[in-house]
Amino acid sequence: MKKINTLEDLLKIKSQKEDLIKARQYESNSPKKHVLICGGTGCTSSGCQEVYEAFVEAVEKKGISDKIEIVKTGCNGICEMGPLAVVYPEGSLYIRLKPEDVPIIVDEHFVNGKIVEDLVYRDPNSDKPISSIHEIPFFAKQNKFARMYTGIIDPEVIDEYIATGGYESFTKAITSMKPEDIIKQIKESGLRGRGGGGFPTGMKWEFTAKAVSKTGMKYVVCNADEGDPGAFMDRSQLEGDPHSVIEGMAIAGYAIGANHGYIYCRAEYPLAIDRLEIAIGQARDMGLFGKNILGTGFDFDIEIRMGAGAFVCGEETALIASIEGSRGEPKPKPPFPAQEGVWDSPTVVNNVETFANVPPIMKFGADFFSKLGTKGSKGTKIFALAGAIKNVGLIEVPMGISLGEIVYDIGGGIIGDKEFKSAQIGGPSGGCLPKKNLNVSIEYESLKAAGAMMGSGGLIIMSEDTCMVDIARYFMEFVQDESCGKCPPCRIGTKRMLEILNRIVEGKGKEGDIEELIRLGEDIKITAICGLGQTAPNPVLSTIANFREEYEEHIKNKKCPAGVCAELVYAPCQNACPAGVNVPSFVALTSAGRYEEALRSHLDRNPFPVACGMTCTHPCEYKCRRATLDEPLAIREVKRFMTEKGGNGGKYPMPEVMKRKNGQAKKIAVIGGGPAGLTCAYFLRRLGHEVMIYEGQEKMGGMLRYGIPEYRYPKRILDNEIQNII
Repeated sequence: MKKINTLEDLLKIKSQKEDLIKARQYESNSPKKHVLICGGTGCTSSGCQEVYEAFVEAVEKKGISDKIEIVKTGCNGICEMGPLAVVYPEGSLYIRLKPEDVPIIVDEHFVNGKIVEDLVYRDPNSDKPISSIHEIPFFAKQNKFARMYTGIIDPEVIDEYIATGGYESFTKAITSMKPEDIIKQIKESGLRGRGGGGFPTGMKWEFTAKAVSKTGMKYVVCNADEGDPGAFMDRSQLEGDPHSVIEGMAIAGYAIGANHGYIYCRAEYPLAIDRLEIAIGQARDMGLFGKNILGTGFDFDIEIRMGAGAFVCGEETALIASIEGSRGEPKPKPPFPAQEGVWDSPTVVNNVETFANVPPIMKFGADFFSKLGTKGSKGTKIFALAGAIKNVGLIEVPMGISLGEIVYDIGGGIIGDKEFKSAQIGGPSGGCLPKKNLNVSIEYESLKAAGAMMGSGGLIIMSEDTCMVDIARYFMEFVQDESCGKCPPCRIGTKRMLEILNRIVEGKGKEGDIEELIRLGEDIKITAICGLGQTAPNPVLSTIANFREEYEEHIKNKKCPAGVCAELVYAPCQNACPAGVNVPSFVALTSAGRYEEALRSHLDRNPFPVACGMTCTHPCEYKCRRATLDEPLAIREVKRFMTEKGGNGGKYPMPEVMKRKNGQAKKIAVIGGGPAGLTCAYFLRRLGHEVMIYEGQEKMGGMLRYGIPEYRYPKRILDNEIQNII
């Protein structure tokens, strides 16, 4: 590997290789086709290596290997579609590839010039094939800055990174800029830490640069301990463009006067660690890291430290303790790491995305970056879009975009076209935003005002099938399990909150539980030592604030509206029925031909079986378990069949009146003979009371009579059903 001694050496390599990168652009004039195969963890687990090998074999077999460049890149972003490949200059995206698909692409596309539409991306709403990656909505609204070349370059080849302008920012910084000028540029850009808190990056660097070190050393630490459930932003950046991160760290090292850096990455990221080691080794071999870099007298090198996957080590003081070989426990602040960090030396701690933003800011200028986003939240933000969303994957969007644009324009909407219910943003430390917040702007201040936080970039979308009490319980269980146990508010308080939540989802909740959760949550927020404990109650407090009625349903009515909590749900279809009709019972009895028994099963909860069979909005069908196999049962049609076979035009025997064991039967007047009044009278009579119904209209029935047209619900059948009751 050729040694780089000057900036001119670097630019020479760039000029030799930059045509390679230009060829990987839409409608370029390159005579060769470039096949970019996603090699991130998601696609690797789906079999991208076999697809890669199939492409190599197929083009060699056709004798066109000199005309085709096959490259394994980092994460493309649209992870749910892998394994995938993009073919340039056409920009055609082929998804969910199998090795046997490859010869078809080679024959049809590479040889005959015809795109294989059966294998390209399809619009999730219209199923229309979209062959060009630049026309796919998932990519169209993104604005890549930190991930500019992720998915374009081979992350294991340093020359390809240099061809994009890589290491220019670093070499220019150490050869022609003063440290204070670099810090000034980062401050002017408005870059804020992307790890969660959003502290201004330039200000943090300035504090560290000015701090006096007792040890004579300063350090740069990259926090790659990504522990939020559903988050994979940092992992993908390290896998797809590791040089951008280590170059950003090197620039920070020069700016603050540090000669050594640590990347703290969890051991569960083996591919990210492998590519980091390759990248650091290549930078050393080229003379970009090490002693006396480019003859400037500046020394800098990076060491990887692997964590054991403790969520608390995402907190900077706990991370530092782990780097030093101690147990990962937070320390009270001050002193802050900028004053006393690794080995009691001033230390800058930023996350992966923050460092990845530094080289392009230095390259394009602070003004370019600051024009992206909003006044208080500059630039772009990377999110891991997951959950009940059609387009699961990694996105980079300008700050200020609305939550609704992410969910519906980029994400393609909710799976199964169900209703959006909530978005969990900010991980376990964040909050759950309801439907009313779909227009909220994705920026630090707006999210905080809405009861959430930016966090590191986890964004989990939830549909109507999600129980918010269960979600709160899940995140509290996660936080309680990950608590280091150092401070009582976090160790004991989260345990008490989890106990209450477990009791509620098991149908054992009681009056006052909601208020107790709020009290505990507020106390923990102001008394816990570290950020993990201080934000641990957020998912519970935000779900109570936005979905309190669900908590009350669990506690007062022992019902889970979403049909999730096993102890409160006999069957999802029955749970969805507003009248609580035992749907599995009457369906099974109807299937067995026992129509009268089926009818009695329905009448046990609802005295209007024919009306329901003809006019019900059938929410039970939306929750039908059969839909997980093929399609839901037509439950309303089963009900109509049952009433036709088991009844006679709405005339059928009503359930027997219960014999009262205690107390005398009462005379009760029901005012109003509409559906509610008639139903009330029906159940009161079943309890043995004597009921008189008073109705102001000429005939009873209310909206059943006057709001539903004759063809939907004939009045003679309504009269029969009313007569059964009265």
